[in-house]
Amino acid sequence: MPYEMKNLKGDLSGGLVAGVIALPLALAFGVQSGMGAAAGLYGAIAVGIFAAWLGGTPTQASGPTGPMTVVAASIVVYATARAGSVEEGLGIVLMSFFAGGLFQLGLGLLGIGKYVKYFPYPVVSGFMSGVGLIIVCLQLWPLLGSSSPKSTFEVVSRIQEPLSAINWSAVFLGGLTLAINYLVPLVTKAVPSVLVALIAGTGVAVTAGLGVPTVGDIPTGFPDLRVNVFMNIDPSDYAFIVESGLTLALLGSIDSLLTSVIADNITKTQHNSRRELIGQGIGNMIAACFGGIPGAGATKGTVVNINAGARTRLSGIVHGLLLLAMLLGAGAFVSYIPLSVLAGLLISVGVAIIDRKGLRHLLHVPRADALVMMVVLVWTVFGNLIYAVAAGVVLASVLFMKTASDLEEERSSVENIGRLPAEEPWPDESDLSQKHEGEVFVTHLHGPLFFGFTSGYRALASQLSSKTRVLIIRMERVPYMDQSGMYALEDTVLDLHAKGATVLLIGIQDQPLDMLRRIYLVPDLVPEDQLFYDMAACMAWLAKHYVAK
Repeated sequence: MPYEMKNLKGDLSGGLVAGVIALPLALAFGVQSGMGAAAGLYGAIAVGIFAAWLGGTPTQASGPTGPMTVVAASIVVYATARAGSVEEGLGIVLMSFFAGGLFQLGLGLLGIGKYVKYFPYPVVSGFMSGVGLIIVCLQLWPLLGSSSPKSTFEVVSRIQEPLSAINWSAVFLGGLTLAINYLVPLVTKAVPSVLVALIAGTGVAVTAGLGVPTVGDIPTGFPDLRVNVFMNIDPSDYAFIVESGLTLALLGSIDSLLTSVIADNITKTQHNSRRELIGQGIGNMIAACFGGIPGAGATKGTVVNINAGARTRLSGIVHGLLLLAMLLGAGAFVSYIPLSVLAGLLISVGVAIIDRKGLRHLLHVPRADALVMMVVLVWTVFGNLIYAVAAGVVLASVLFMKTASDLEEERSSVENIGRLPAEEPWPDESDLSQKHEGEVFVTHLHGPLFFGFTSGYRALASQLSSKTRVLIIRMERVPYMDQSGMYALEDTVLDLHAKGATVLLIGIQDQPLDMLRRIYLVPDLVPEDQLFYDMAACMAWLAKHYVAK
């Protein structure tokens, strides 16, 4: 399809803004990985350009992300222990990164991406919160002016070491960076807060001559191909490389596709999950060949890209090319950046990744969901990330089967969820279609509203016509709702409210109603007078409050 020039201005502005934001984060993720700031830039450039060019989400900005960097750092730790130094173990590291991209490419070709939407909310929530906590923990030592261990357990167990040797200049710069990063958006959103924080923190350190650890010199110019190191791998390390590659592939796929869904919600488009994984995989393979760390779809960069006007994949390519230009011309500046400034930026990233909504509702969701979330969170922080996700999915499935088996009512499928034209009206709805045709719709929910069915339900709002003024959701046959179902319903109601539509609930049972009241969806989004025992009561309300146009 030929490029439409009307999108050029928005794509250029979106790509430029996303690239500016990506620079400090790429440097910070490179340092955290143990590969150095340059590796973060190389990864951001390769993944940014090729994932945008070949991927399936036109407005996605890709590059190093928190979850991917956490895994990359663990690979560097293993390789360093095996070979004695990062440089000596570079073959293991880069081959693991390359394998991750290769496996991701395979997942895309097999069409595995479409199954990510079935992940239970507590698993995703626990995983993301765990990754956020890992990032925060690993940056505590650099914030205090010390070099950090690579495991969260060591960070916590040995915390007295940096506390006994605090570099107050580093603490000041890190605190200043955090403050600027959070305060600038309150004043203006015209400039990226992360860039302002980076420049201000570095400027203060240089002009005041503060003695703090810095990034140091990074290579300038085009990076060299590093494929020669693939030959220097001991066969005994192949099993680790395969396991690490699978971990990166699965994690990168989840990370990218979740960001793709966010982009879809903003742009009202539909991404191609198969193509997205293929593009991400190729980008990560190329990044590994040049010594870059792996990446995925970056939520913050993507949202900024879209809000700045981006509409096509050119924006992501511009974002990567801008980083390449910065690499060629900004090397001298980068060497002066204090590590504590990068720590401040990463701490804010880690805090943003933590799912505060999920944690806030921890005591108000079913105990099974709370248990799954906490198991995944703790296992993520102190164990293997992929094992944590796998255990969470298995545990969520087993607990749901136990809950479903305890329900006494007969269950039926949710075949027609979100397919309003295909639904046959119930006998008590005949008067409704005659009086309010085209403006009032009814959808019927059948059986438990749980994580396996929420993906179809989330599409409900998008399928309603622009003329829809009222949506009636019949829940007489929904005996149980889990956390995923609760948030799916909440998102649907919010989308409908944004369109100016009213939502009415009929026959909601005790457990789902209790869930909705605990998170204040009832009465904040759906007032008590919009809950009805049966269709007759709903029709009476419509007759009193709603007049067909």
